Amino acid sequence: MVFVCFGTGDAQKRRYVQNPRAAAISKTRQPKALTVIDETLSVLRTRPSLYAEPIQRMRRGRVVNVLGTVEADGVRFYKITAPTGHAGWVQADALFGRAREGDEARLARLVQAADGFDQIELAHAFLEMFPSSQLRPPILMLFGDLIEDAATKLTRDARSRLTPREIAASGAPVHSFYLNFNMLDRYRRLGVRFLFNGTTRSFHYDGTSWTEIVRKHPESKEAAEGRKRLGSLELKLATASPAN
Repeated sequence: MVFVCFGTGDAQKRRYVQNPRAAAISKTRQPKALTVIDETLSVLRTRPSLYAEPIQRMRRGRVVNVLGTVEADGVRFYKITAPTGHAGWVQADALFGRAREGDEARLARLVQAADGFDQIELAHAFLEMFPSSQLRPPILMLFGDLIEDAATKLTRDARSRLTPREIAASGAPVHSFYLNFNMLDRYRRLGVRFLFNGTTRSFHYDGTSWTEIVRKHPESKEAAEGRKRLGSLELKLATASPAN
């Protein structure tokens, strides 16, 4: 996806000069609770301005309460409070909510545009926030494929870091070293479960998202691919040792 921006040199240098204090704070028809999703825009500020002093950058997943809104510096700001006790102003584009119009499609686009672990986190956020979305099957398929790709990388990392000498010295079962591997932690925080093949010493995604597609969205175009993924997973685990 390519985004093209047109503008003159003067336009690029222009600063927005709206005085936030002069803008009326609207308290009507504002969503009461939203979730921080886009961390690139999630700077909490003392005033509704892109030039205001930052308080902190809020982490993805934080739920905030919206008290009002102001247009300033070419963007919309929400006045918010958070359970942590922090309060201030944040760009509205950093926040998402199930009931806010357009957020479902906007988050789906953000998932597609991301990469690395960010893409996994964003896909997980979409699945948590929009359980009945028509876009759920393709996001489920993408999430499962991303996790299986991550499993391949985790396997390589674990094999390179868990030395046979260390394992032998400990006396603990080999599979316990792999299933305690510290790089699994951030996936566990998302509720992701990896299976371990003790014979090949490899991780694999347990296929939860593909199973959901097959069971709950059998008429979707992703269902056939989901069945293929589950069949492939079964073959990968066919040589698993009893230690698993």
